[in-house]
Amino acid sequence: MIFKPSDHPGSFERHLYRKQANALFAVPSVLNDDTLEAAQRQDHEIIVQFMQAFQQTLEETVALKGNEESDVILAIKDRLDKLYEQASAVGDDQAKIREAIIKLLAVIMASVRKGAGDDAHAHQELGQEDEARRAHFALLASSLVADLLDPSSPIKEDELVPVLLSASKDDLALTVQLFDQQQIKKVIQDSASLVKRLDNEGVDTIQAAENAVFIQGYLEYLRLEQA
Repeated sequence: MIFKPSDHPGSFERHLYRKQANALFAVPSVLNDDTLEAAQRQDHEIIVQFMQAFQQTLEETVALKGNEESDVILAIKDRLDKLYEQASAVGDDQAKIREAIIKLLAVIMASVRKGAGDDAHAHQELGQEDEARRAHFALLASSLVADLLDPSSPIKEDELVPVLLSASKDDLALTVQLFDQQQIKKVIQDSASLVKRLDNEGVDTIQAAENAVFIQGYLEYLRLEQA
């Protein structure tokens, strides 16, 4: 092959590898120079767009005034949250960018707290928002989570089950937390049908079956949590 795998692949290249000769997918991918080049080209275009958006938001954050309108500050905060999600999905090593976004969010949140004054309820809600953000960012340690949350994700809706059944246990443990009970039930139902069909075709479904059991266990955990 002329084209080499990336050290830090983006979402399209990662999905190409997930589907490579993978019988769980209705149409497995073929890894060659053409498919790898196409995936890397798409990932590069996304990186360029992401860096432009990050640079613009960085400049706007730095330019904030002490008496800035709250809606302007909150809009930038929301964009930074989205940029962190994107930084977890795009290619190349974005560790420093993610660190920078966290620092910018700290500045923004300090400004929001200052604006809340002595409102104890508002400060409590801001504390809860911080906790939710930390939990969300922890999930984004999984590139699979980032790919599923990405609006431009190459993962199609009908590929969700094959993706989950092909995932590593570490990725799966984080990814299942994105779904509610009804969604998990649907995944379990579709997983059972897919594994049964592939078993009948003589396909090795050991990992897929193990992942299906793990997902079933997560459903039981959700039921206990809500009991």
